[in-house]
Amino acid sequence: MRTWLPPYRVELELYGQEPGDFVDGPGGNSFLISERMTGFFRAEGLTGLLGLHPVEVVRARRKRQGAKPDAVPRYFAVTPCQSRAAVDVARSRLRYDKPVTCPECRSAGLDSIHGFVLEPGTWQGEDVFRARGSAGRVIVSERFAEFVRRHGLTNMKLVPSEECVSDPLNLGPPAAPPEAPT
Repeated sequence: MRTWLPPYRVELELYGQEPGDFVDGPGGNSFLISERMTGFFRAEGLTGLLGLHPVEVVRARRKRQGAKPDAVPRYFAVTPCQSRAAVDVARSRLRYDKPVTCPECRSAGLDSIHGFVLEPGTWQGEDVFRARGSAGRVIVSERFAEFVRRHGLTNMKLVPSEECVSDPLNLGPPAAPPEAPT
C-alpha cells in the first residue's frame, strides 16, 4: 500500500444517522478518528496510533435517503503501528494454501481466519497495532476496548480475537492447526 501523504482531504459517505468516531480510511492502511476520540486517546495515554494528522472534509454526503448531517466533526488521519507481536500459528485456527515458512511475516498463503491468539512474549503492550501474521488486521488491547465502551465511541465493532472470522472463500475452519514456522 502506498502511504497517504498531505494534503489530507476526504469525501465522507454517511450511512447512519450521524458521522462516527471511527471512519475507515483510504487504501486500507490508515483510518480516521474524530477530534473527540483523539482527545480521549491522548488524555488517557493510549499507544499505537501514528500520525494524528488533521484532515479536511471537503464533502459529506448521505449514502441513503435522509437529511444532510447538521455538523461533521473534525477528523484526524492515523495509522496503527506495526508491532513485534506475532500470531501464534500453532495455537490459532488459520487455513493456509501453503505452509508458513517465514517466521517474520507468518502470512504466506493465508486463506481464512477462524480465531487467533498471539504468541506469548511477543506483544509489547501497544493499545492499537498490527501483528505479524494477522493479514493486516487492526488489533486492539482490552484496555482500548474498555476505552471505547467507557466513552461511547461509535462506528467500531470490536470482536475478541478468538472469535474473529474471515473466510472470503467459504473454506471453513482448518481440520488441524498448521505447523509453526521454523
